[in-house]
Amino acid sequence: MQDDVWSPTPVLLTVDLVILTLRESRLHVLLVERGEDPFRGMLALPGGFLNHDGEEILDAAHRELNEETALTADSVHLEQLAVYGGSGRDPRGRVVSVAHLAIAPGLPDPVAGTDASDAAWVPAKAVLSGEAELAFDHRRIATDGIEHARTKLEFSALATAFCGEKFTIAELQQVYEAVWGTELDTRNFYRKVQAAKGFIVPVGADRKSTGGRPARLYRAGPKTVLFPPLIRPAPPSATEENARGEEE
Repeated sequence: MQDDVWSPTPVLLTVDLVILTLRESRLHVLLVERGEDPFRGMLALPGGFLNHDGEEILDAAHRELNEETALTADSVHLEQLAVYGGSGRDPRGRVVSVAHLAIAPGLPDPVAGTDASDAAWVPAKAVLSGEAELAFDHRRIATDGIEHARTKLEFSALATAFCGEKFTIAELQQVYEAVWGTELDTRNFYRKVQAAKGFIVPVGADRKSTGGRPARLYRAGPKTVLFPPLIRPAPPSATEENARGEEE
């Protein structure tokens, strides 16, 4: 009896990017309007197929990042997020996506790539709520990316990736408030940041302000792991939300 000859299942590989930045002190996600089927005209995360079978996955992520934002690997925080390979996620066939998280401060208005009709920064809140409808399973990927960033802010120095080379503690607090989606007590935040040794270090210069004392400038420190961590505040309960609404 002759054994059945095994043949590999045809699988296509893509990279998708969850690109985050702060604009007007709010967390935004870069989305493109698809110019091709499937889902022509719908919003989606930037990304695409590997150029050829010899292209490394990380190189493909860097290429897509450069095409969508003109940023290079040395000017942005880029890390692999997760792999998404559900059998029904793409109508073109079995397509596996290696998603990456990219973070950089003050990114400019985007320019659509070759396979997109338009590109824009969309508030993360609109993506998380479903107000912005995304193609494929990109809402899930974007949600995972945002939650990953929120968690890493607690235990790592990732927040400095949202800042410029020099920043104030007030600007760092804006990052935490924008990503976590909650207001923080300024004195308590200052105390916790200063307690995390090596998180940020002063640069020896102050930034002039329009009134009051000049704000001290800092840069990212040598530590990538925060100890003690900056734990995210628990979201308000439904009772607290209702009470706040009645007061307003």
